[in-house]
Amino acid sequence: MTWMSTGALVAAGLGVLLLILGVVRLCRLRFGNGCGHCIFGVVLIAAGITAGSVGAHLHTYDRLTRERDVLDIRFIQEDEQLYTAIIEYPDTPVVERFRVHGDQWQVDARMLKWRGPGMLAGLDSRYRLERLSGRYADVEQERNDRRSVHELGADEGLDLWSLVRNNSEYVPWVDAVYGSATYLPMRDGARYRVRVTQSGLLARSLDEDTAAVVEGWE
Repeated sequence: MTWMSTGALVAAGLGVLLLILGVVRLCRLRFGNGCGHCIFGVVLIAAGITAGSVGAHLHTYDRLTRERDVLDIRFIQEDEQLYTAIIEYPDTPVVERFRVHGDQWQVDARMLKWRGPGMLAGLDSRYRLERLSGRYADVEQERNDRRSVHELGADEGLDLWSLVRNNSEYVPWVDAVYGSATYLPMRDGARYRVRVTQSGLLARSLDEDTAAVVEGWE
């Protein structure tokens, strides 16, 4: 359990106790103390619920303290400019398959990076995968041909990203408006590993044949 979850439970628990105490005092016609306890209890309960929602949302972001593997992706060509992407994640048996149109693949992620008081408090940067999409090498095709975009990961709980982005003046120690993407060519049998660092996503080939594809593409 994180410190935020613990704080949320403590705040909500104290709020409930104060609310009960306030109701008891109101029943005894002690309106001054009763109203004060009820109001403070409701405030604590609301604060606990909000902190709990933020904590639940942060759990959808993986902690980022160093470069680490995010996913492995390989491609099977089904037709011209049409591939099946097979994605495997580290430390989990989950395997996902997506049909991707185009010449290149792209993975996007959201980054939560702390600054100022957040960094001094030792808060880790976090990331969350957002989408896999296909790209066409030709700009006209990119404008007009069939696109493919697939969601990666879940958006659960309070939308902390949008909340911070829209209210950045009130939380200056959070640098939430930060996205990262990496893209490389799709080829039949090509295999890549996507990693994440403090500066964002990067992708590397996993075998010599794929490395040759990337070298020729560059």
